[in-house]
Parts: sequence; C-alpha cells; structure tokens
Amino acid sequence: AGAITRAQADSILVELRQVHALLDRVLQQGTACAPSPAPAPQKRVTLPPASTAYELGRKDAPVTLVEFADYACPFCRQFDVATFEPLKREFIDTGKVRFVVRDLPLPMHAAALPAANCARCAGEQGRFWEMRHVLMVNADKLGPDQLVTYARELGLDVPRFQACMDSSRYDAAIHKDMADASAAGISATPSFVLGATSRAAASGLLLVGAMPIADLETRIRALLAAPK
Repeated sequence: AGAITRAQADSILVELRQVHALLDRVLQQGTACAPSPAPAPQKRVTLPPASTAYELGRKDAPVTLVEFADYACPFCRQFDVATFEPLKREFIDTGKVRFVVRDLPLPMHAAALPAANCARCAGEQGRFWEMRHVLMVNADKLGPDQLVTYARELGLDVPRFQACMDSSRYDAAIHKDMADASAAGISATPSFVLGATSRAAASGLLLVGAMPIADLETRIRALLAAPK
C-alpha cells in the first residue's frame, strides 16, 4: 500500500482527538457515547416497564432487545446505519426478536432531550420510526429549526408538531427512562438489554456500545437455541 496523504493523516489526527475527548468525558462525567464494544465482564440487569415505549416485532417474540439511545450520540448513529436494518430484516420482521427503544439523553448533549421529544411528537402522527431514523443519521444537526424542517419533510402537521414540542409533555416519560437506566447501572449510549421475553420486567444481558450485527446475531441465536 502507498503512503497516506496529508489529508488522510489530518483526518486520523482529528479522530484521535475525538477519541481522547470522549475518554475525558467518560472520566469526568461517568456517562458517554460508547463505541463498538470491547470485551468486558457480563452483567445482567432488570428493567421496570417503561411508562411509554415504542417497539417493533411481535409482543410474544422469544427474545427481547431493549436499546437506550441518545439521538446526538455518533455511536447510536453508527448502530442505526450499520446494524439496525439487518437486525430488523433477519430477526424483528421474522418474529424472533421484539425490539424496544428507550431514551437516554446524555448531559453533554444539549440537543438530545429536544430530539427525544421530537421523535415522540412525530409518533403522535404515526411517524415515530421515520423521525427516529432521520434524527439518528443527522446526529450533529438537531437544532430547533432543523427539527421543524425534518417534521415538514416527513409530511407532518407542523403546527400540531410544534405545539407538542412546546408543551414538553414527554419530558416525564423520558426522565423515567433515564431513571430506570441509572437504577440499572446504564450510563452510556447505545446500551442494550438482551434476554428472553417475559411478561414481567425486561431482564437480560447488558451490552454497551454500537453492537455489530455479527455479535448480536451470535447472542440472539444462542438465546433462541437455549432450552425453554
């Protein structure tokens, strides 16, 4: 291979600075966006039911995957772009996995809480999942005017959407998600709880970071094959 260009070297330096900044935030605040997972001791957690939550897949699917996400987190974006579609196609759409999403806006991301409200307000008009994807892929473009633009581009009733945003009526549900995450020791995004579906509280293995589809597939298939 040839030598890297100056532009490529500069890009690598920028990425290294971003990684160092991320590590500094982890040390200082105890919360962070989490990159692809590194080997770590397995931890099982239990979550109480959410006051409101959006989900995909059959309610009686044998496996449940709960994601805690921050719309301004680049690693949540990475999961959405690289992993979510194959996960949906292979496991959610085929009835094997029930996928539940909950909010964990992190304190270093001022735009994360309004974005979480934005997705839920879009949900009032039946466009939660479409808005969720738009917000994820635009994790660095979540200003108030941009949220309204996304609502308009999705064909929402914009005055109704704006009234919902102005009311902040989903703040309590979002803060319930945050409190449940904290009680379970979840402080990074994206974080996942993967386990057998239960009628009671969600319980399973805590997975932290932008899980690659190959890792998730291995874990899901192991659960599917486990004795009932």
